[in-house]
Amino acid sequence: QVQLVESGGGLVQPGGSLRLSCAASGRHFSIYTMGWYRQAPGQQRELVAAITSGGSTNYADSVKGRFTISRDNAKNTVYLQMNSLKPEDTAVYYCASKGTAKYDYWGQGTQVTVSS
Repeated sequence: QVQLVESGGGLVQPGGSLRLSCAASGRHFSIYTMGWYRQAPGQQRELVAAITSGGSTNYADSVKGRFTISRDNAKNTVYLQMNSLKPEDTAVYYCASKGTAKYDYWGQGTQVTVSS
């Protein structure tokens, strides 16, 4: 059974930074693409950033230049560094692991609130 545990969320002022972490267990972490999704109240869940096993990354247009996804395969952990945070970044952030065709394992989510 795969387990994904997020941490690092919280309340931050606009313009501030947070780093989210996701610790994975249960399958060979390094060979899977990992992603960070977010879901704001009343909105659909959206893919924020993803990183492949080879380290290639992609980002939603809304976070390009502000967020950075990275992974440490030795620690089975994926990170999301979020800088220049805006109120519209407020959401529950989820870590996910991609299987053959889709993201099939999810963490419980961590709340990020950007407010003054």
